Amino acid sequence: MPVSKAHAAWNGDIPSGSGTFTAGDSITGGVTYRSRFEGGPGSNPEQLIGAAHATCFSMALASTLANAGFPAESIETDASVTLRPVDGTPTITKIELVTRGRVPGVGEAEFREFAASAKANCPVSRALAGVPEVTLQATLADG
Repeated sequence: MPVSKAHAAWNGDIPSGSGTFTAGDSITGGVTYRSRFEGGPGSNPEQLIGAAHATCFSMALASTLANAGFPAESIETDASVTLRPVDGTPTITKIELVTRGRVPGVGEAEFREFAASAKANCPVSRALAGVPEVTLQATLADG
């Protein structure tokens, strides 16, 4: 399997400086103190973690469903990553995954079981095992 690479650079002090990042061939962005800690415009590492987790989870769920004979028509996942101070240090304290799938032949309860398995087994979930709270809401799309 290939090694995935990213690059980041920071210039200046934390309150007034700025940074940039790249990942893969097409992901780039900028980050500032304001975008990370005050909800200002721009990007932050927690958004990248959320995107990675939502993507990995969606792929794991699609794979789990297909392996069980239920290929998904679509899976969409949102991730919300909460950064809070813990003992004075910014810490990711919670990740909320909300997924909706269009999967012919699968009932709501069964879909939630497949989703729980995907959450437990996707590589990014396993890498983020130190996050104190990771929640999952899984529903099937209508029609």
